[in-house]
Amino acid sequence: MKRNTDQALVTYHFEHASLARVSHAVFTRLGGVSRGPFASLNVGRSVGDDRAAVAENHARIYAYLGLSADRVATASQVHGNRIAIVTNDDGGRIFPNTDGLVTNQPGIALMLRFADCQPVLLYDPVHHALGLVHAGWRGVAQGAVRRAVETMQHAFGSRPEELIAGLGPAIGVCCYTVGHEVAAVMGYALPDWSQAMHPEGNDKWRLDLSAANAQQLTAAGVLQIEQAHLCTGCHHDEFFSHRADHGHTGRFAVVAFLQDRVTPPQGATPRRRVERTAPDAIAEITSLEPPGLPSFEELMGATSA
Repeated sequence: MKRNTDQALVTYHFEHASLARVSHAVFTRLGGVSRGPFASLNVGRSVGDDRAAVAENHARIYAYLGLSADRVATASQVHGNRIAIVTNDDGGRIFPNTDGLVTNQPGIALMLRFADCQPVLLYDPVHHALGLVHAGWRGVAQGAVRRAVETMQHAFGSRPEELIAGLGPAIGVCCYTVGHEVAAVMGYALPDWSQAMHPEGNDKWRLDLSAANAQQLTAAGVLQIEQAHLCTGCHHDEFFSHRADHGHTGRFAVVAFLQDRVTPPQGATPRRRVERTAPDAIAEITSLEPPGLPSFEELMGATSA
């Protein structure tokens, strides 16, 4: 990823050439007004930060991108796999119980919040469609990125092999130790769990979250994947990290929106229109959790971002 410091806020951007048609930014924790454990660009409204400070942080992000708040759609994230289809009528909306947003309309921006879980950007350059997903280990267990790919297929006619995926900053294998219960879940959720899980003593494993999400994307047919290789734990001076900050921390923002389509030259053959499948026709995937496995709440207790 490319680091940008030419304005007051520090941001990162994916470098794949086709993503030049997507205005996007992975914001850091730098450049806001929050204090204490939330210093300084916290966008989490439910972590205990001062609400006025959070509102100012949002305003700075929108100003940086040239957006107004009523042109941004976001979600109340629950570490699940629900993916919402966003239209221009959803500006200012907070989708409940949602961890992924997709759209094919340039007038609306997508925004999610992170503090160790992985931001996953999906772009279809053929149908000019966009997705943004919040995917931690629970998201991997429930196939969140696979669900997003399937939603874009049904809603926009996207072909997985034409999608471009960007995996943003997340907790790295260097800093992410989990128990055997999570390792067991990964055994069911991943095509080859041994490439993402590494033993670390008795009943402990190191989880490579980026490798896990990349595996699921590849299994879904996505061929072009750019990885940030930025650990939020190692770099918690720039990113909020639930683990490095011992659970008392803020959330950094990822925002993306489609630029207007380029008008095709005169005489060009128009692309065949793809009929959209109604959202409720998409098969619901509640979990990849096998029968008899304890619930996520039983395994891990309180959730993290």
